[in-house]
Amino acid sequence: MGFCCSNAIFLPSCTTIKATQNPVSATRIAATKKVSTVFPVGEPARESTTDTTPPIKLLTRVEQLGLLTKAEKAGLLSAAEKFGLSLSVVEKLGLLSKAEEFGVLSAATDPGTPGALLNLSLVLLILGPLSVYLVPEDYPWEVVLEVAVALVCVVGGSAAFAASNFVSDLQKCR
Repeated sequence: MGFCCSNAIFLPSCTTIKATQNPVSATRIAATKKVSTVFPVGEPARESTTDTTPPIKLLTRVEQLGLLTKAEKAGLLSAAEKFGLSLSVVEKLGLLSKAEEFGVLSAATDPGTPGALLNLSLVLLILGPLSVYLVPEDYPWEVVLEVAVALVCVVGGSAAFAASNFVSDLQKCR
């Protein structure tokens, strides 16, 4: 294993331990190994299975916040009915199952969704003015491009910010 030369023991792992009065303690130190967990390359680290947050119940939160009552008082439900969007039409078209297929309903319960929407809104709200600053104004089509990009970014950023707050409110436990 190791060999003794002067007052030190040299180990194959390039570790040097000074010899003490008691040679047994040097042997014990050399024999002890540090145990560590190593994950193979390419495998993700395992997450802990203990989760203290309760599951989010969307319909319960919608009821607690009184969203349907607020939508009725604002006239949104009657306006949707005038445009031909009633609950029976939603059921016939299978819009809720399509929303679940696209992950909209599960995204509403994902704790990372409000942060992702907030980040998206910040990027869009920065990108709008930045595009106006960076795009030259030599031709009329460049000005139109600036206005279009800025408008889309401001409207999209504002919508993402509002959606972030809305989803965050839905996910709060009370």
